[in-house]
Amino acid sequence: MTNPATELRDRALAFRSLHVPGRPLLLPNAWDVASARLVEDAGAGAVATTSAGVAWALGAADGDRLDRDRALRAVERIAGAVRVPVTADIEGGYAQDPQGVADTVRAVLAAGAAGVNIEDAAPHGTGPMRPAGEQAERIAAARAAADATGVPLFVNARVDTFLRGAGGVDDTLERAAVYLAAGADGIFVPGTVDPGTVKELAEGIQAPLNVLAGPGAPPAGELAALGVARVSVGSGVAEAAYALVRRAARELLGSGTYDAQTGGLAYGELNELMAGKR
Repeated sequence: MTNPATELRDRALAFRSLHVPGRPLLLPNAWDVASARLVEDAGAGAVATTSAGVAWALGAADGDRLDRDRALRAVERIAGAVRVPVTADIEGGYAQDPQGVADTVRAVLAAGAAGVNIEDAAPHGTGPMRPAGEQAERIAAARAAADATGVPLFVNARVDTFLRGAGGVDDTLERAAVYLAAGADGIFVPGTVDPGTVKELAEGIQAPLNVLAGPGAPPAGELAALGVARVSVGSGVAEAAYALVRRAARELLGSGTYDAQTGGLAYGELNELMAGKR
C-alpha cells in the first residue's frame, strides 16, 4: 500500500526536477478538476492552479477575496484527480501574518499539492507591494512549515514589481535575493516578457525563473533560450474559456444560432476523461 506522505514527497521531488533553465516547465494553469484533467491529458508534466480561475469558478473575485478553506478544497479536488504533481497559487498566503501563512502551507500539503506560489503584492487597496523584509518573513514561515513535514515543497516566490509598476530589474533582483535567502526555491516575475529584461532576470536570479506568458509573448522556445525555467499562463486559459461562454450565450440570445459552440469537445470524450480513475 502506498504511503500518502511518501507519495507526496516523491511528487514534490519530481516537481522540483522539472525546473530546468533552457528547458522550461510549461504550465497551462487549471482551475477545477475538468480543466486539470484536460491539462494532464494534453501531456503536461504538472498542473498549476490559477488563483483567479479558482476564485471565479467559486463565485468570488481574485485578489485575496476568496477564503482559504474554499480555495484549498479546490486544490484538494484537483490534486486528487490527477497523477502529476500539482502546485497551488495561494495568492499572498490567505493570511495576515507569517504564522497564518505557515498554517496555509500545512493545509496545502494536506490537500496534496507539491508546490505553492506566494506573491508579494500588498493586500487589495493597501498599496502596490509588501515590504521585502515582511514578505521574507512570510516565505520563511512557509519554508519552515513545509520542512517540518519532510516534504520538499517548491516555494515559488512571486515578485510583482513589473506587474504593479513598482520597480524594474534592479528592484526585482534585490527582492529575489531576499526571498531566496528566506527559503524560496524559485522566482516568478509576471508582468514582463521583453526578451532583454527576461535575459537579465534569468542571469541575475540564482534560482529557476518563472515568467507569465500569453498572446503576444515570445513563444516558449524563445523564452527557453533566454534561460527561463518555467512558463505559466496564469488566468489566460480560464479567461478564454469564459469568453467562449459569453460568446455562445450572446449568440443564442441574440441571433438564436449556435456557431460559437463549433469545435467543442465531444460529450463522450469529456465524459470518459471525467470517468477515469486516478
